[in-house]
Amino acid sequence: MAQPRIERIITALDVGSWKVCALIAGQSADGQLHVLGTGQRESRGVQRGYVADMEQTEHVVREAIEQAERIAGLNIDDVWVSFSAGSLLSDVAPIESELGGHRIEQEDVDDLLAAGRAGIDPEGRMILHAQPALYTLDGLTGVKNPIGLHADRLGVDIHIIMAEGAPVRNLESAVRQAHLDVNAVVASPIAAGLACLSDEERDLGVALVEIGAAVTTVSLYAGGMLVELASLPFGASDITDDIASAFGIRRSQAQRLQSFYGSASASPRDNVEVIELDPGAPAGSESPRITRAQLVAVIRQRLDAMMGEIGRTLKDLHFVGPVGRQVVLVGGGADLKGLADYTQSALGRAARVGRPRGLHGLPDAHGGPAFATLAGLVLYAASDPVDLRDLPMMSQDVYRPKGSSILHRLMAALKSSF
Repeated sequence: MAQPRIERIITALDVGSWKVCALIAGQSADGQLHVLGTGQRESRGVQRGYVADMEQTEHVVREAIEQAERIAGLNIDDVWVSFSAGSLLSDVAPIESELGGHRIEQEDVDDLLAAGRAGIDPEGRMILHAQPALYTLDGLTGVKNPIGLHADRLGVDIHIIMAEGAPVRNLESAVRQAHLDVNAVVASPIAAGLACLSDEERDLGVALVEIGAAVTTVSLYAGGMLVELASLPFGASDITDDIASAFGIRRSQAQRLQSFYGSASASPRDNVEVIELDPGAPAGSESPRITRAQLVAVIRQRLDAMMGEIGRTLKDLHFVGPVGRQVVLVGGGADLKGLADYTQSALGRAARVGRPRGLHGLPDAHGGPAFATLAGLVLYAASDPVDLRDLPMMSQDVYRPKGSSILHRLMAALKSSF
């Protein structure tokens, strides 16, 4: 089969606390995305999603990109970078303008979006995304495309994702020191949602829980887009640390136990299955042993605490009722065996593990939930998203209407249909 003709090259870079990975994709004339090369290195210099050592981070970024370049046979100049540190915040700015009842044209929408820039108040933070969400026509919410309709008043909810400026600038600096231009810094929940959620799930309402190595992000999607998010300061590495502490072993050994023998679900066989803590011990020396039940007990204790906090966060974000029925798990922590069943039992909601879709030729090693953000970065770049920051400032009479948040209005609309 002939190779498709590639018209555009997109490179994604995911800088996490446990791994740094890169993916080079080519977009063909028909819009399909083909994986050309991947690279991965153990993360160094990043703690809880923040760059803590500029030199080490720059070095490992360079290594991951160079590995992907060798496989793809290309030299890369620019990248799309993810950001997942705990300083992510979400807000919705509703904006309306008077139309006088005439038919809505593209120019009216463009003017409203451009004028909406003046209504954005980041309160000293850096804006990563400022995107139009749902439109309103004379109080009717949930309109996706108002062009061609008549209205006295046209409004739009502008979804904003912000972060503290210094951590984002540190990440950009580390990437640029590796001689790469940064096209954009993308919030990881946006990227992971594109890779793992269907259009129907985003429409009906779903919670995306990204369990990274050191940060867990809870994001709510409704009406087709992300509407709320919260970051929690824990992740899969906390489980690893608990295992290392409980059995007096190194983190690398604990990670191996967690990957090969760990589970979120207990079974009767766990009491008789014996695990060697140090299978590489010298011949003649006795390696310490534990039962799998002991390992699962340590994992479950930490999971109980983590899932309790996730459940409280979902409640605080009003993820209840008709829009609170499904949870999708992504991130490296979602690879833990039996986690979906455990989550469903702990939260009382349907749960599944999300895996990236939409890329042709994605290696099996990069097809798991740990690489959802990496694949989503490519999908985000290929979608050419609308961002209000790219629009010119306009002089137009607009105001911010009073009322509940976009999520509350979506929930009310959905509940009324049941």
